Amino acid sequence: MNGSRRIAALAALLLALPLPTAGAAMASPSATAPAVVTPAAFHGELPRPTGPYAVGEEVLHLTDQGRTDPWVPSAGPRQVAVSMFYPAREGTGVPAPYMTLGEAQGFVATRVPPGTGLRPQDLADTRTYAYTGAKPVGGKHPLVVLSPGFENPRATLTGLAADLASRGYVVALVGHTYEDSGETLADGTTPGCALCDSGAPDTLPDSRAKDVSFVLDRLTGHDPAWRLSHLIDRDRIGMAGHSIGGASALTAMAEDRRIRAGVNMDGSFFPPVPADTLAGRSFLLLGKQSNHTADGGDPSWGQAWAGWKGYKPWLAVTGTNHASFTDVPVLAAGIGLPMPPGTTTSPERGMQLTREYVGAFLDRTLKGLHPPLLDGPSVANPEVLFQHP
Repeated sequence: MNGSRRIAALAALLLALPLPTAGAAMASPSATAPAVVTPAAFHGELPRPTGPYAVGEEVLHLTDQGRTDPWVPSAGPRQVAVSMFYPAREGTGVPAPYMTLGEAQGFVATRVPPGTGLRPQDLADTRTYAYTGAKPVGGKHPLVVLSPGFENPRATLTGLAADLASRGYVVALVGHTYEDSGETLADGTTPGCALCDSGAPDTLPDSRAKDVSFVLDRLTGHDPAWRLSHLIDRDRIGMAGHSIGGASALTAMAEDRRIRAGVNMDGSFFPPVPADTLAGRSFLLLGKQSNHTADGGDPSWGQAWAGWKGYKPWLAVTGTNHASFTDVPVLAAGIGLPMPPGTTTSPERGMQLTREYVGAFLDRTLKGLHPPLLDGPSVANPEVLFQHP
C-alpha cells in the first residue's frame, strides 16, 4: 500500500463515531466506554434545512444489467440504492426515516462504539425534515449527486442532501453496495461491507464513477427510473462527496462530461489524478485545517489543484475533524459521545459551514449566481481559511 493509500485508509477509519481517544473504545474489549445517556433518551434530529422549500424524499433501487458487481461477482448485476431528495410543498407527505432498520442495525453494529446504548430503531427514526410522498414544487432544478465516505452508508450525508433540496436542487444520494455498513436493496436484504477488512482498493474511485454514470443514465435517459425525473435540469449536474466519495467526484467528472461541477469534502485523491481532463469545469476543495491547507499533510490536494484550469476554490476549516462534514458528529453528540481531541467546531457548526459553502459553490456553478460567501474570508465565518497555493 503506497502513501496515498495509507492516507485514504486512515481517513476511512476516522469516519467512525468520535471517541474520547482515537480508536480507544474499539481497540480493546477492556476499554472503558464513555458515560452516555440511556437508550430511551436518544431522540435523533438533524439540523433543520435552511432553504425556502420543504423537502421530499423517495428511495430508488436500480440494477445495472450491463455490469457485474465488482466486489461480489456472485451477487450478479450491480445494484445500488439511491435516495432522491427534491424541493417540495410545505405540509405534504409523511416523515421519512433516516435509514431502514436493516441499515441502522449494520451501522450500530460496525460503526458505533459498544456501550452507547444506541438502538437501531432509534437511529432509523432520526428526524431529517424530509418527507416521503411530498408533492414537488414545479419547474426544473439542478441535479447534485452525493457519494459518502468509505464504510459509512449514504444516510450519513442526509443533512447536506436535505439542505440542498430545500435550496432548490434535486439530490441523488447514492449508496455504493458492499462498501459500507449496509445498504438495503430491492429484495429487502441489507448486505454489509465486503471491502472493509481489506481496505479501499485503488480501483474504487473508478467503480464509483461507473455507479454515478449509471445513476445519471437512469435519471436523465429516455426511459427514466424515477417518476419525478421531469424535475431535473439535465444541463445542470454536479457531484459532491465526502472522503473517498469526494475523491471519486473528480474521477466521475473526468469520465462523464455531464458533471459540470464537483466537490471534495476532506478526501485524499487517488493517483493518478485526472485533473487535466476537467476542461475548465469547476471544483471545490473543502477540508479540515489539520492536513488540508496548501502546505498541509495531504500532498494529493496540491497536486490535484495545480493540475486543472477553471474555478477551483480551496477552503480549510479550523477546528474540524474528518467527520465534521457529515451527519456523524451530530449523531455522536445525540448519544453523549464527546468530540475527538483537537476538535473545537461543534457538530452543528460543522454542518452549517458545510451546507453554506457547498451550497454557495453549487449556486455559483450550476445556477449562475454569485454568492459573496466565496469571494474571500468572512468575518461571520472565521473558521474558514481560503487557500492560495
